[in-house]
Amino acid sequence: MMPRSALRWTIVGLVLVASVSAVAHPGPPAGAEQSGDFIALFDGKSLNGWVTLNGQPPSRGWDVDDGAIHHRKGRGGHLISEQQFADFELRFEWKIAKGGNSGVKYRMTRTTKGLYGCEYQLLDDPNHINGKNPQTRLGSLYDLYAPDERAKAVKPVGEYNQSRIVAWGTKLEHWLNGKKILDVDTASDDWKDRISRSKFRWIDDFAADKPSPILLQDHGDDVWFRNIEIRRLPARRESK
Repeated sequence: MMPRSALRWTIVGLVLVASVSAVAHPGPPAGAEQSGDFIALFDGKSLNGWVTLNGQPPSRGWDVDDGAIHHRKGRGGHLISEQQFADFELRFEWKIAKGGNSGVKYRMTRTTKGLYGCEYQLLDDPNHINGKNPQTRLGSLYDLYAPDERAKAVKPVGEYNQSRIVAWGTKLEHWLNGKKILDVDTASDDWKDRISRSKFRWIDDFAADKPSPILLQDHGDDVWFRNIEIRRLPARRESK
């Protein structure tokens, strides 16, 4: 039988582990408890499951480096997931080079000019010009909504950050290192007003709740992605 003192410290340890896990990976949005399990979008070893915008296997600019998808400085084109998602919870880890710029896009619409949709901006704020504009800083919904700077706790350049995107009906959330930094409702008058004044105003169904791939952006800079996993959420029914 385990001594009482050892049992006590074992219980304390389990509580601490549970607490740390809760901070690292916040729970699902309220009402989505019946959503499915997370699936890996990256196997840690290959680019299987990812293609170029024209559906071809990645041939340049992207490779796997120490368990991460690595975009090397230069141009290789965007990567998109072969699977498509409408309502989902995506979580991933990333790091970026000094002065780097990249992003993760979702809820996209294919047009004659390319894929357009929401972007979780990835940026080295202090060393990039986009860091001067709140709506293009790290964690923003690019060019539309600024993140809550008070909630942002960013790791130094060269270290991995944890991000999370929730797209559920008309509700969009961006998280960074366990803290929610952005919360948007695409059914709101504010959203409609911002879209009408944005460069996206010509896209009728911008950010519509319909299946689309997840996109890893090539913006010419070194960026790494790892532990990319996603789960589908049940269709959201808005209360009347």
